[in-house]
Amino acid sequence: MVIAIVGGRPAMVSAAAGSMALVAAPLVREHGFQYLILATIVAGLLQIVLARAGIATLLSKLPKGVTIGFVNGLAILIFAAQLRHIVSPAVLWLILGGTAILFGVRALKLRVPPSLISTAVLTVAAVVLSLDVPTVGDEGTLPTGLPGFAAPDLALTAHALWIVLPTALSLAAVGLVESLLTAGLIDRLTESPSSKRREAYGQGVANVVTGFFGGQAGCAMIGQSLLNVQSGGRGRLSTLAAGAWLLALVVLLHPLMEILPMAALVATMIGVALTTFDWQSIMPRPLRDWPLAETAVMLATTVVVVATSNLAFGVAAGAIVALLLSRRALRRRILAAAVATGRRSENRS
Repeated sequence: MVIAIVGGRPAMVSAAAGSMALVAAPLVREHGFQYLILATIVAGLLQIVLARAGIATLLSKLPKGVTIGFVNGLAILIFAAQLRHIVSPAVLWLILGGTAILFGVRALKLRVPPSLISTAVLTVAAVVLSLDVPTVGDEGTLPTGLPGFAAPDLALTAHALWIVLPTALSLAAVGLVESLLTAGLIDRLTESPSSKRREAYGQGVANVVTGFFGGQAGCAMIGQSLLNVQSGGRGRLSTLAAGAWLLALVVLLHPLMEILPMAALVATMIGVALTTFDWQSIMPRPLRDWPLAETAVMLATTVVVVATSNLAFGVAAGAIVALLLSRRALRRRILAAAVATGRRSENRS
């Protein structure tokens, strides 16, 4: 909800992402939850500093292959994460039906969000038919109250800061990479520009606020952002509504949330994965008119993202491959120019 006000990319949704949890988990395991809160605040402050240093401009210069590889890798991870929820034939049929409804409603271009219709139909079907399928309530207990504003419950010493600093640096870097690349994707989908520098600042401010409410560091959520855009969201109100409705559903309407079949949410995320993947990027090369180097960069980024489940690692790998290939191409051009100059000299002689 904070990012809706201070962020630079309207319609983009930010929250606690799985990649951020992956970075934060070792800190919580070794030192406890209060250190995570401190790390979240420190990560937010670091993001503000990095925004001032021009990190948004640097990331905007990433090659196209890195961006496409980032998107494709993320789509594969989203799809793969849903497979563990297919635990019975009934669940599978619900997922297939929900996915069909999603694309059918989208093809009809109805103004009602396709995911809302799909979720409603699958929930009614599961309740009316008394299907024995996992529900949201089976995944864990939802909170029933609002979080309170408080500082981390630990002594703010140099030792404590030294403990959280490596995690905070990783959280800041991963959060900015995911947020700015996702912002670029939303720019293309909505055909509208956004301020990447403001988005970097906004992520920092939002994480500082989140930390003081006892939350995990967050960043842009590509699945939720794409779902928002596909449902017609274009402005800051849609981002605010995403957070406000989540808060209302979890705190006020948790009994209703708990009966939702997981298959409905899985169908929605499979739809997101299928529409996120850049299918043009895997077409035969003559059809997409891409340089071979761009394809290599895209594949390297995608493979590392999927292998590590870490988007930042994939982006770094893609950028390194792009740099090596560009240096190789530059050496070839220099060598070719030298050979051509030598031949011209021989002809004149």
